[in-house]
Amino acid sequence: FGLALPVQRITALQAAHSWSQLFQEKGVSEPDLSSRYITAHVLGAKTFESVKAETLSEPLCPEKTLQIWKLCAKRLKRMPVQYVIEEWDFRDLTLKMRPPVFIPRPETEELVDIVLSDLQKESGSLSILEVGCGSGAISLSLLKSFPQLRAVALDQSEDAVHLTKENALRYIKIYIFKILYLSNMVYLGSVSMLNLNVHSAHMCVSCFQAVIHVLCECISFEDPAALDGGADGLTVIKQVLILASQILLNHGRVYLEVDPRQPPLIQQWVESHLQALCYVETKQDFNNRFVLSQMLMS
Repeated sequence: FGLALPVQRITALQAAHSWSQLFQEKGVSEPDLSSRYITAHVLGAKTFESVKAETLSEPLCPEKTLQIWKLCAKRLKRMPVQYVIEEWDFRDLTLKMRPPVFIPRPETEELVDIVLSDLQKESGSLSILEVGCGSGAISLSLLKSFPQLRAVALDQSEDAVHLTKENALRYIKIYIFKILYLSNMVYLGSVSMLNLNVHSAHMCVSCFQAVIHVLCECISFEDPAALDGGADGLTVIKQVLILASQILLNHGRVYLEVDPRQPPLIQQWVESHLQALCYVETKQDFNNRFVLSQMLMS
């Protein structure tokens, strides 16, 4: 386990403190938060702070102590907490998480807010297409907040497709949501034209050290394909934009979450290769690490 099981019964407070100390000694990021999230999860709570004080001070039963030790041992191996506890919150959803499916980042919540703000200005029937759905966070969050939508989600990972389906069954009427393999992208010509195309392009460019540093733990467990955008980081983005030019209705939109250095490259490429699309704007997210680029049909 990395930490010997206690001989005598201990409290949840003591367990969290012991593992926090070990995490810190071993260089595990966010040692205190990690131990608290895991302990709270074993106690059936979302956060450590939401657990009653008397519960935290009561001796743990042997079964719960063992469970904390097993989960913390995974965290000690740098497994992200989201994978350790097998769930995570995204906006108002609690989604199942499993490696190697991509973990949704907090920044992506702002992307959803921007899309929802635009949707509220629209009328009539609307559809969305998400390329690279991962756990389904974007599509499901949009559908839960805007139930009159219809959605199609694609991913090249079979694990991601299965996980998105599991999460979908927990929150929405499944008939409004189709989940397909990325290889089915070539068949979208038979799908009715879409008003809205949503894509979360979480990619890791070789020189993008800021993201590499933050994701150093995650990239050991997440599917590398979910972070690989090719030599220039634009491989999948270009495919998405070509698809958008073929299937979007007039004035349909595509939203991209990208590396902050990519918008000029994307704008140049769109203007050179896709007359049907017009680059509209770049919006910076809350920590200036990603940008949100929006395009409208010309």
